[in-house]
Amino acid sequence: MSDDAAAVGESTDEDDNAAPTGYAPDDADEDDDVSEVATADLIDRIVDTDSSLAAEATELESRIDSLAEDVETKDAEIDDLTDKLSRARADFKNYKKRMKKQQEEMKARATEDLVGELIDVRDNLVRALDQDADADIRPGVESTLEAFDRALEDENVAFISPDPGEDVDPERHEVMQRVDSDQPAGTIADLYQQGYEMADKILRPARVTVSRDE
Repeated sequence: MSDDAAAVGESTDEDDNAAPTGYAPDDADEDDDVSEVATADLIDRIVDTDSSLAAEATELESRIDSLAEDVETKDAEIDDLTDKLSRARADFKNYKKRMKKQQEEMKARATEDLVGELIDVRDNLVRALDQDADADIRPGVESTLEAFDRALEDENVAFISPDPGEDVDPERHEVMQRVDSDQPAGTIADLYQQGYEMADKILRPARVTVSRDE
């Protein structure tokens, strides 16, 4: 074999073992294309995610602002109600003071009216006693007693004067003793002393005797 043939053969063998011309650059381009697509897709996803998060953040901020406004409104309402309650308490306190003062004034006036009537009764008694010792003072005393009774009636004082034969009322009658009487047994025989009541309250029960059981 000639030297040229040997050179050609060697060259042929080396070319068979070598990579095909243009193959490596094609794979690199494809990898670059895939990388660019993945990057673009990732960017789009990030942008979409950022947009979604931004929308959610905007919605949350709006809700927070709305809740803050509601809180301010409620705080204002609470302050207004608290102020009204304070004024109502102060007004009620003043009302109680006024009512207490009015009651005291009414009580004082009522006492003044009663004392004024009792003064007249006392003056009548003094005039009766100023008469001569042998004078008949009974008419004057009777007139004074009538004036005194009118004063009691003006104060809504009523007499408790049970009649003989009435049943005994433990709340209105005080039994002094049991006596022989023609009245039914256990009933009132006689009135010993009148009682008094005022506005359905017993000031003093009537003192009575009761017919003895046979």
